[in-house]
Amino acid sequence: MSILIKSATLVDSKSNLNFKKKDILIKDGVIVDIADTIDTNANQIFDFENLHVSKGWMDTSVSFGEPGYEERENISNGLLTAASSGFTSILLNPDCYPLVDTHSSVESLKKKSLNTTTKIYPIANLTSNSNGKDLASLYDMKLAGAVAYGDYKKSIIDSSILKIALEYTKTFGGRVVSFCQDEFLSQNGVINESIVSTEKGLKGIPHISESINIYRDIEVLSYTGGRIHIPYVNTKKGVELIREAKKRDLDITASVSLAHIVFSDKDIDNYNTNLKIIPPLRSETDSNSLKEGLIDGTINYLTSMHEPLNIDTKKVVFDHATPGSIGLESVFGLMCNNFTLEKTIDILTRNKSIFEVKDQDIKVGSHADLTLFNPDKSYDFSIDHILSTSKNCAFIGSKLKGVVYGSINNRNSTLNKLWT
Repeated sequence: MSILIKSATLVDSKSNLNFKKKDILIKDGVIVDIADTIDTNANQIFDFENLHVSKGWMDTSVSFGEPGYEERENISNGLLTAASSGFTSILLNPDCYPLVDTHSSVESLKKKSLNTTTKIYPIANLTSNSNGKDLASLYDMKLAGAVAYGDYKKSIIDSSILKIALEYTKTFGGRVVSFCQDEFLSQNGVINESIVSTEKGLKGIPHISESINIYRDIEVLSYTGGRIHIPYVNTKKGVELIREAKKRDLDITASVSLAHIVFSDKDIDNYNTNLKIIPPLRSETDSNSLKEGLIDGTINYLTSMHEPLNIDTKKVVFDHATPGSIGLESVFGLMCNNFTLEKTIDILTRNKSIFEVKDQDIKVGSHADLTLFNPDKSYDFSIDHILSTSKNCAFIGSKLKGVVYGSINNRNSTLNKLWT
């Protein structure tokens, strides 16, 4: 199987080929030639308008539903959506039933992406049955392929569980995922506690519900050592705490969701339930601080926080709506609105090794792990651009700049049917 990519501008700030236009020849999943012009026969030839190529992108928080909630999104279509949106590696949340708290459940998820363009890297549950009390078989799940451990969007209430988890995972290099939202301060809250929540008559979640937990986690991490990941930083104070922790050389990483850098609580017009997410959208000051944290590396990753949901759970009053939005299809176009192209690609491709994802350089002899895109095409994002089964998307109606043609990885290629 051979693929010839024609006249592609390479985007890789760490390469001497950065922003140079080249042809790339791939045979059996390996890059065999990069040159100004390559004239040869190939099984597939990719020659698209304003074609750009980068290393394959990674998303650190994706939910599908399968097993248990296939009506939201099955793994097959989810992986197709991810590959069509440029993501060749995804960390898959244990947002399913049965939960991912055994060796076999992790192994089953890994096998689902053996022959697909996008590879699954499972996040396993930290505690058995996500009960918050009993640690799951973490090392056994590591052997099956788990790259981190956390109970999906459940805070670690018991500090002793966090302490033991960090001490234990330290012995084999595991990373604990800690969802930072104080359960008691946030109880029954649906949006950010601010003048907006007062005006709309909705119960708010104060910003300290995040910072209190992050501060606790940092103190425990400082005491135990080990590795911790904060998945959805959403406040200015949270960014500041993580920045200071990194200065102390603590092994702490963090992600921010696409929605939290694109929107603020002021954007919740007409009680749009697609903008009901957890953690909640915060203030414009928080959003700007999150962008700064991404740029300077305090926040390691941007995630789509892709959460497919049944439409029935959104077509209700705001208070009763299930929080969550899909986002894989709109990440690139919205990031190009907020960052330079070079910084966008840097954010989408950096720090892969932290989660045991191999970083493949664009050079002869490397395995082809590539994303293909046009960074300059603008369009209005609509429901017709959604490839996911569920359509609960906060970004419908947004003006996007940049389209994804597809991706190549794992000896496979997937093209986005909307643009190719």
